[in-house]
Amino acid sequence: MTVSAGPGAAASATGAGLARRRRRLWLRNSSLGVAVFVLAASGAGWAVYEKLNGNITADDDAAAELARYEKERPTALVRGAQNILLIGSDSRSGKGNRKYGRDSGTERSDTTILLHLAANRHSATAVSLPRDLMVHLPDCRRPDGTRSRPAFAVFNSAFEVGGSACTIRTVEKLTDIRVDHHMVVDFRGFKDMVDAVDGVQVCLKQHIDDKDAKLRLPAGEVTLNGEQALGYVRARKSIGDGSDTDRMDRQQRFLGALVNKVRSNDVLLNPTKLYPVLDAATSSLTTDPDLASLRGLYQLVRGMRDIPTERVQFLTVPRTSYAYDANRDQLREPGAGKLFAQLRADAPVVVAANPRHGSPAENSYGGHAEDAYDSAFGYEEESDGDGMWRVMRTGSPGSTSPPAPTFRGNTAAEDACG
Repeated sequence: MTVSAGPGAAASATGAGLARRRRRLWLRNSSLGVAVFVLAASGAGWAVYEKLNGNITADDDAAAELARYEKERPTALVRGAQNILLIGSDSRSGKGNRKYGRDSGTERSDTTILLHLAANRHSATAVSLPRDLMVHLPDCRRPDGTRSRPAFAVFNSAFEVGGSACTIRTVEKLTDIRVDHHMVVDFRGFKDMVDAVDGVQVCLKQHIDDKDAKLRLPAGEVTLNGEQALGYVRARKSIGDGSDTDRMDRQQRFLGALVNKVRSNDVLLNPTKLYPVLDAATSSLTTDPDLASLRGLYQLVRGMRDIPTERVQFLTVPRTSYAYDANRDQLREPGAGKLFAQLRADAPVVVAANPRHGSPAENSYGGHAEDAYDSAFGYEEESDGDGMWRVMRTGSPGSTSPPAPTFRGNTAAEDACG
């Protein structure tokens, strides 16, 4: 005798199948989900979760300092948009860091990047801030509890004076952009991340032999391990023109290649490769309290997972040599102000390797859109004589918004060896 299932059973089976498909989709898209699911199945999930969770240090002191100055901080203008300040510390303290120089008991920000995530999570824009940029530092709480006086000094000294809170307040005063979260990582954390993905490939036009950076590499395609990668992104004298601008361009291209490597399926869908990445990403990491847990980080990463690599953009804030010291930088206006205004309003920003008109080395900011966009929407370009190209409307057939300004930079989709 054949027994047929009733409509309730069929609906239950259909519901169960749908639930399974949703669960599988979630696991494919979530790197944390893959790791936790597999490790839990092996009976080690909770212990591993606690280990990864414990790797992260909450920056409670910075949170308290920022709360003290809440009234003077910028207001977030667009709900859902996020601004995360990424700080690379040059501290020589800690395991594996002393080889890079004497531990003087102080640290500066070796690299600082303002990462803007669009409210619709269709784009991510990473803006490098030069460490030698001349800025106004606010009064800040020093590590010993005393307070500094406001000063006009190089940007990376803010971290030395008052840590991440002083750096955040300096960035907010400079840009009028609200910093929602911050992360601080040291040399060891960066190296471990690169090693965890089995290295990152770069292309070198000529060989490198830099004693200061402890770096020797042949010309051509090279896969850098963590130690080599750290030397590569920090070197100045032996690569390019020796400028900090060239060094930031190199860092941006490297980060784009690293993003591609981490997002590749052989990493995200392979738990044996994913766990070391998560361990490296959380070790040596100090964040604001809201991000200082796997759950907090996952909530942030979840919104970024569907951003296409061509919309993960890297650029340096428009800058030029400081008028009174060629070894220092100052913001290049009106380009820098335009960039900050776009990010503040969560408005589109476009990057291009070679913006039209003028040398890329001279113009940190351009203002054109793609040729096809220009012709389709009726725009033409006009120089304002200060390194910026404005896009003028000339009779669009129906469009009411101007094209996005274009800045010199690159995207994560660009092939480092292309």
